[in-house]
Amino acid sequence: QVQLVESGGGSVQAGESLRLSCTASGLTFSSYARAWFRRAPGKEREFVAGILWNSGATNYADSVKGRFTFSRDSAKNTVYLQMTSLKPDDTAVYYCGVRRSSSFKYPKSVDMYDYWGQGTQVTVSS
Repeated sequence: QVQLVESGGGSVQAGESLRLSCTASGLTFSSYARAWFRRAPGKEREFVAGILWNSGATNYADSVKGRFTFSRDSAKNTVYLQMTSLKPDDTAVYYCGVRRSSSFKYPKSVDMYDYWGQGTQVTVSS
């Protein structure tokens, strides 16, 4: 059984940083992509950043480019999201997802991911 566990969320002031972690267990397959999404209050879950596992190619939402960095530790089956210069608009529940199979286009929609973690809350106050 695949399990994704996120950690690292918290409450910070604008301009501060946080690092989120997501550790996967039970993966008996090589995932195609992993990603971070977020859901702000009253909004739909949206893509934040992702990686194509084999190539290591990363992709970011325009709203976080230059501020967030996606990284991984393959040996630990863990991905990270380093978030700097946080803004109140970054307040959301952050989720990590895993997609098993390859896709024609870069997977940026919720329905393209097969497994999800439970989420970790990030709150940024001004």
